[in-house]
Amino acid sequence: MRQKSMAVYCGHQFGNDPKFAEHAAEIGRLMAKNKIRLIFGGGNVGLMGTVAGAVSVNGGWVIGVSTPHVIHKQEPLHEGIKVKVVKNIAARRQKMFELADAFCILPGGTGTLDELTDILVRQQIGESKKPLYFLNTNGYWNIFSRTMAHMNRAGFIEDMNDYNMQIFDTPDDVIREFKKEAMKPK
Repeated sequence: MRQKSMAVYCGHQFGNDPKFAEHAAEIGRLMAKNKIRLIFGGGNVGLMGTVAGAVSVNGGWVIGVSTPHVIHKQEPLHEGIKVKVVKNIAARRQKMFELADAFCILPGGTGTLDELTDILVRQQIGESKKPLYFLNTNGYWNIFSRTMAHMNRAGFIEDMNDYNMQIFDTPDDVIREFKKEAMKPK
């Protein structure tokens, strides 16, 4: 059986709540402990660097996907981690999508929203049924959840069942659900 992978999307900054970094480190540690390969943006900064570092120091497997522009302008590569360099952000999203069995969204900014909405659109049009987990550290994704419900009520999202997304408050809950999902026959 092939090793299962989860793409983690999160900020290349730390944010202003120490719990964001705590949860990033914990999800990385748990991924390594449960032999879940990390797919991430390749950078050694902010929350994404924290997740990758935690996976790596705990003996886990990590694949970074980045672009030459991002590497040189914003996100120095994580040392000692295999990184696939692709030509642009669209290719980065596509490669990460191909490599991942599921997606986990931690707190982040507009880049995280871009990656998140790409997955949601793929689910909406039936291109993907891969699970999408939100790590809702200190309620970070509550507003987004309310926005999705508002779009549904306003008639712009017909069926919330088009989306295979779940919101969790702890890294343990995310990993538990991932493992449960991974055991289902395909």
